Amino acid sequence: MKQNFLKGAIIISVGGIAAKILGAFYRIPLTNILGGEGMGVYQMVYPLYCLLLTVSATGIPSGLARIVSSAESRGDHAKSRAVLFKSLLLFSGVGLCGSALMFLLAPAMSAAQGEIGAVAAYRALAPGVFFVSVLSCLRGWFQGKSNFFPTAFSEICEQAVKVALGLFFARAFRGEPFKAVAWTLASVTFSEFAACLLLAFLAWGERTKRPLFRERVQDLRAKQLLRVTIPVTVAAGLLPLSNLLDSILIVRLVGRYASNATALYGLYAGAAATLVNLPVSVCYGIAAAIIPAVSACQSKGLLREAEERTLFALKCTLFLSLPAAAFLLAFPSGVTSFLFSSVTGAEGETLASLVRALALTAVFLSCVQTLAACLTGRGKPKIAAFAMTAAVAFKLVAEFVLLQFPQISVLGAAYAAIGCYFVALAADLLYSIRERKNRIAVLAYFFKFSAMSAAAVFCAAAAARVHVLLALCAAALIYLALAVLLRAFSAQELQFTRRNHHAHHRRAGMQS
Repeated sequence: MKQNFLKGAIIISVGGIAAKILGAFYRIPLTNILGGEGMGVYQMVYPLYCLLLTVSATGIPSGLARIVSSAESRGDHAKSRAVLFKSLLLFSGVGLCGSALMFLLAPAMSAAQGEIGAVAAYRALAPGVFFVSVLSCLRGWFQGKSNFFPTAFSEICEQAVKVALGLFFARAFRGEPFKAVAWTLASVTFSEFAACLLLAFLAWGERTKRPLFRERVQDLRAKQLLRVTIPVTVAAGLLPLSNLLDSILIVRLVGRYASNATALYGLYAGAAATLVNLPVSVCYGIAAAIIPAVSACQSKGLLREAEERTLFALKCTLFLSLPAAAFLLAFPSGVTSFLFSSVTGAEGETLASLVRALALTAVFLSCVQTLAACLTGRGKPKIAAFAMTAAVAFKLVAEFVLLQFPQISVLGAAYAAIGCYFVALAADLLYSIRERKNRIAVLAYFFKFSAMSAAAVFCAAAAARVHVLLALCAAALIYLALAVLLRAFSAQELQFTRRNHHAHHRRAGMQS
């Protein structure tokens, strides 16, 4: 079952919203149960896990979606199925190596981070690397076929299992923090396994339509998959690598003048960054859906139309991310005190300051995510990798300098992150949007949606004195009303992808 870009983006975004709501409700009681130090240890383990996931899995959905989409647009269903078979063989092996590496590196990483008790947590999470590699192959295959339901459904399943088991284990071992963290992270492994089973069942259902693994394509080589996935992997892997270095830099540099460095890192990475990344996760649906849409245009030589789709995807990203950033910028204390009620006093003030400082990154990172996906769809993932390399290099240098000052403290990491994502956005935008009129349109969208967001937040200020949730509802309603009154999206834009989708199929002589 195929969906057009806008419908696909909505499906994955709704799935992402549902999954992130579950994740947010999970992080809030988890932070309250484990405390700042427990969340610090919890977050210390995640950077290595995310880095290994990036190497073994992150580039897979985007890369495979592009290959499968190109094959499907030409009617080459045999190659599409062969891609799934070959990718499962290749990347499950890579994922297995990643799991083994994480298991073996656990003592060394714990020692480097100054928390030797984190060894068990690393090892509990290690098998998840293998399961995510398999999961990514299946998601990429479905997305390349423009079927986004499996991805959304599996994300919700994944989060539901993690939340249920994670809170159970956290409460069961509440008096033993390191054991509680280890078992809580083991629930992540169980959740990935459950999502794998779900997608494998859905993929197996395709056998009633065509044999999945019976056909082979002789000219499909592993290097063809790697040529597409490696640049995407490099671009996506640099952020987890920088987060891994964050877990060392922040704790060690801030630890020179603060006794609660681990707790401060927990507030930055476990609470503030997680909260600011919620809009980014919602916008992931746009990034996932745009790859097959742009790839189909690129494979047919429709370069101008590919850029128009990129511009539309960026417009949708700005429309969603700017109001979220404005709300976090205006009401950080209300949001953090409501969500993280156990974080009070000086730590509560630090958390609110971190959220306010990081608010703008919700826009920058969302746009970087969308533009990197567009570049992948156009067969230029190396540009996104180059942009992110420059951005992360800037971040690490800025972070090393800013964290030296006690008066800035952990806020230095937030300021460095803003600069990092801005550099990546500027580079991606330069290569993604080439026509002058389209670049002017990007600026127009930014200022228009910024003004709408500012107006919505300003009008919701009175409601914020009553409760932050009331302010959120008021701001959302005002923003949507302004979007309708000011015609943020025309009827032609909303029908854009569907109309072109049918037109392309008619030109190719295919039934839409």
